Parts: sequence; structure tokens; C-alpha cells
Amino acid sequence: MLDSLTPSQIQSAEKTLAAGTWAITAGAVLFSVLTVTPLVERVTPVEWTWTAPILPLVVDAAVVIVVRLDAVVARLGGESGRWPAVLRWMTGLMTLLLNVGDSALKNDLVGVAVHAVAPLLLIVTAEAGLAYRRAISAALERIERSRATVQAEREQREQAEREHERQTREQAEHTAREHAERLERERAEREMSERAAEREHTARMERERLDREADVRREQREYEDRVRHEAQERDDALRREQQEQAERSRRERAAIEPPAPTAHGAGEREAVNTDYHLPNVSLNSGALVLRKLPETEARSYIASFREGERTVRQLAEDTGWSVGWVAARVQEAREERVAEQAEPAEAVA
Repeated sequence: MLDSLTPSQIQSAEKTLAAGTWAITAGAVLFSVLTVTPLVERVTPVEWTWTAPILPLVVDAAVVIVVRLDAVVARLGGESGRWPAVLRWMTGLMTLLLNVGDSALKNDLVGVAVHAVAPLLLIVTAEAGLAYRRAISAALERIERSRATVQAEREQREQAEREHERQTREQAEHTAREHAERLERERAEREMSERAAEREHTARMERERLDREADVRREQREYEDRVRHEAQERDDALRREQQEQAERSRRERAAIEPPAPTAHGAGEREAVNTDYHLPNVSLNSGALVLRKLPETEARSYIASFREGERTVRQLAEDTGWSVGWVAARVQEAREERVAEQAEPAEAVA
């Protein structure tokens, strides 16, 4: 029950106890002075009768001291020891005997009973007040300990809650940092994958472009080779046709031209030393001039031969054009071959 009281309620009860104790003490002291003084006057010399009130006052002062100091010691939660208890009982008994002494000497039992009320009430009130104060002090101490324990538990709980909140906050921050780092890693990995895919796509497109260009160059070379081959075949056919035509013309001229007696031996030697009889006969004899080929046919005829196969003079004899013109055409054919050989090399590079 005391645990449910507030400190203000307990202090109010303690004040009520103190007020009641001091009221009883004051009444008992006053009643004792009025009762004991006549008794002391009868046993005191006449000239000292004025000192009669001193004795009850001294006894009552001892009672006040005992009540007051017991209240302080009890409030502090201590034990006053044996001598304060002796003093308390001795003053109580003295007050009791002094108050009932006069009635007892007169054999007045009613007076003894009446005068014993105040001293007995003071003695019991002093003991009861001491017990009350000790109980209140113990209760207050217990309440304080309980409240201190509750306060400590509350502070510990609050500390635990703050620690839990701190750990929760740190865990949340740690989780947030890990999440942010994971997102950053995923973003970096995604960017790296995208860059790698882009590089791979670029490399694949470049390879495909190079392959296409290589295919185009290969097809171009094949086409050019095919064109050159076809042109070579046409040129060979044209050359053979021209050679056959030249041979027929030579035979026709040889058939219609009478042989010169003086130049018979030289003509035979010339025919033996040359591959073609037509140019040598026509040029050396000077008797018959060959038919001059058209410029287009002459150019094709000159270009059909590779460098070194025939001399400029032989080509001039075969086409009927001048040596200077044939030399210029041979130079042009040589330059065209060099250019054709340089183009595939540049395409491969």
C-alpha cells in the first residue's frame, strides 16, 4: 500500500504524525506541570516553594528531547541505541509517578487513574511515533530504491532502445551503402558489357567491311583478270589473224614479185635469219610497200606483245607505221601495264 503512495502523501502523513505527537506532548507537559507542582510544594520547604514547577519542567524537557531526537534518528533510518531507550522509558515512568503520586498518597484510585492517562498516553505516543517514523522511513527508502530501480531499468531500457535504434540506423546505412555500391558495380559492369558489345559490334562491322572490301577487290581482280584474259585472247586472235593476213599478203607478194637475180643469195640469207619474211622482203627490197594498218588495229597489235617479244623495228614493219610512232605506243603500253600492276597492290594494302 505504501508503494502506491506518492512522496507528497507520505510527507503529509508524516507531518500529521509529528503534529499529533507534539500536541499530545504539549498537553501532557502542561497537565504534568499543573499536577506535579502541588505535590512538590508539599514536600518542599516554605522558602523554596517557588521552585516547585522546576521539577516537572525538567522531566518534561527530557521528554521533549527524547521525542524530538527519536523522530530525527528514525527519519534518518538509524538506530539510537540502548541509552536513548532507557532515557525515554525513565522520563515516561518519572512523569507517570509524579502525576499519580499525589493521588496515590491520598489513596485516591480514581485520581491515580485519571492522572495516569496523560503520562501513559505520552509514553505510548512516543513509542508509537517512533515505530511509525521507522516504518515510514523504511517505506520511503524502499520506495526510493524501487523508484531508483525502475529509473535504472527505464534508463537501461532507453539506453538499449537508443542502442537498438543506433544499430538499426547503422544497419540501414550499411545496407543503403551496400545497395548503392551494388548498383554502382552493376552499372559499371553494364557499361563495361555495353562497351565490350559495342567494341565487338564495331570490330565485327569492321571485319565485315574488310571482308566485303576484300570480296569486292577479289571480284574486281577476278573481273579484271577475266577482262584481261578475254582481251588477251582477243588480242592473240587478232594478232594471229594479222599474222595470217600478213603471211598471206607476203605469199601473195612473193607470188607476184619476180625474184631479182642479183639479190637472190642475199634474199635467201635474209629469209633464213628472220622470223617473218614479209617485213624483211618489203623493207630491204624496197620493191613493194606493205599495207598500213589502221591506228586502232596497230595499237591493239602493238599492245598484244609483251615487252621484249618483238623489237620496235619489227613492230613498225608489221604495222606499216613509223618507228617513232611505234616507240611511243610501246612506251604507252609499258606504262599501262605498270599502272595495272600497281592497282591490285594498292587494293590489297
